[in-house]
Amino acid sequence: QVQLVESGGGLVQAGGSLRLSCAASGGTVSSYAMGWFRQAPGKEREFVAAINWSGGITAYADSVKGRFTISRHNAKNTLYLQMNSLKSEDTAVYYCNAGYFGNNRYESYNYWGQGTQVTVSS
Repeated sequence: QVQLVESGGGLVQAGGSLRLSCAASGGTVSSYAMGWFRQAPGKEREFVAAINWSGGITAYADSVKGRFTISRHNAKNTLYLQMNSLKSEDTAVYYCNAGYFGNNRYESYNYWGQGTQVTVSS
């Protein structure tokens, strides 16, 4: 059973930066692809970014390409999301997830953290 705990959220002004972390435990975490999702009030949860087990393959939603960078440190069992040039529309609860890459896209397993709130003020 994989447990995921997100941290690093907060309040930031538009144009600012935040780095989210996700501490993973249980199972062979380093063998999973990992992803970040977000859910804004009144909206469905949406894909943000994903990374394969080695870090050699990444994928991003078009809305965050060039602004967000996903990375992982397998020895620390930690996933990161560096978010730069933040916009008000990035405001959401951010969740990390364990999954895999299949059919050239990231697919989620039902392993989720509790989420961390990111609020971007304009």
